Amino acid sequence: MKYSFHSILFFSLLAILFWAPLPLGSNRPWAWSILEVAIFALLLGCVFLKKDVAYLGLQKFKTVIAIWAVFLIFATFQVIPLPEFIIDLLSPNANLSPDAQDMYLSTDIGQTKVSLLKSYAYFCLFLCSLVLINNEKRVKQALTLMLVVGSLQGLYGILEILLGAKFSLVFNIPIAESATGTFVYRNHFANFLMLCLSAGTGLIIASLNNNQSMSRRDWSRAIVSSLLGNKALVRICLAIMVIALVMSRSRMGNTAFFAALTLVGIYALFADKKRSRGLSILVVSMIIIDLLIVSSWFGLDKVQERLAETSLAQEGRDEVVIDASVIVADFPLTGSGGGSFYSVFPSYKKADVYPFYDQAHNDYLQTLIEYGLVGFTCLAAIVTLCFISAVAAIRKRKSSVYKGAAFASLMAIIGMLIHMTVDFPLQAAANAGFFIVFLAIALISSANLSTRSRSSIRSPHGH
Repeated sequence: MKYSFHSILFFSLLAILFWAPLPLGSNRPWAWSILEVAIFALLLGCVFLKKDVAYLGLQKFKTVIAIWAVFLIFATFQVIPLPEFIIDLLSPNANLSPDAQDMYLSTDIGQTKVSLLKSYAYFCLFLCSLVLINNEKRVKQALTLMLVVGSLQGLYGILEILLGAKFSLVFNIPIAESATGTFVYRNHFANFLMLCLSAGTGLIIASLNNNQSMSRRDWSRAIVSSLLGNKALVRICLAIMVIALVMSRSRMGNTAFFAALTLVGIYALFADKKRSRGLSILVVSMIIIDLLIVSSWFGLDKVQERLAETSLAQEGRDEVVIDASVIVADFPLTGSGGGSFYSVFPSYKKADVYPFYDQAHNDYLQTLIEYGLVGFTCLAAIVTLCFISAVAAIRKRKSSVYKGAAFASLMAIIGMLIHMTVDFPLQAAANAGFFIVFLAIALISSANLSTRSRSSIRSPHGH
């Protein structure tokens, strides 16, 4: 009965991931509210499932969980009324209304409460992923679900452009010349595809041949198999997503994907000698087929033109970053409050910044502004530990599934870190949710590695 309930909860997790991008990337209040309720309900199910197990059986992940808990405690303090002397000590500039009855670390209590609820939901999603994705089969199913969701998003985005649709088929929002799928913002769409492409690449890595001493004929067969064999469906899905990524016309979305694929591929080639030949075939085939052939038919030249024509004189984002950097100096330790950028920035922007910016177009800077050094350090530590876990799993893991999962996680982390430099991909709940699942999978791959190693020492059969 317990196993059956575990399966129900796991497929509920997959259902949440399937749903997340559909309502405009869950980037509207009603959409992320539905997502939050579903995640909180799922965690209650996980607590009931593990009611007889101490700490939900997550002791091996205690360091990352503890850091995340510290961040949540700190973020909660941003919306708790505090004495004036504490406000003056921690964040003097937050005391903007001396006559107010209650004083807070946050300069925008309403938006910070919204942001805090999201943070709790993301933490719960992280815990649920650690609890429910507990073996190779479920790791593979989670990656497969991401591949399917990304492929459907890509196909939908491609068809809207090829059919010349002026409005979205679902939400009736205007469509420009760039593919957006069910998202509103093309860069969110591109970032989401990058994450799903990472999952698909990890699935192919998981199926690579371990035999390094292949003959020339075997090597040729491996090439054909990777293109036309049992991996053909996955390759088709990857091709669909690459086409959609190119058609999104997102400069950094495309750059982040191919940079992450290249960097992680090169690392894996050196770290895993047994799979070096098969991995070489995969990376080269993806670059040649996806980048040089398929994507060139669907507007890669337009992406290249946008990159070539990009200049600081034409871009307004650099002025936003320059003006917003001053906010960090005014709220260095505890930040101005989660979600407060849009209300704080107008008083700092100069006359040369004409449009209204509700995001900093740089998630690093925005995190520093809203959460200060305390919050930024906690979040950076979480991502760093997951990054290290993925790197270790690629190098040491013998299980092809966990190695492929670690490859996917590392690729997703690097791609996200690159994209965050010029945009705000984590502000879309669907993107943030998928990224958090990748962080969990990185830890799962590494933790299972150490567990299996210890069990192998105790028993020659690993029992």
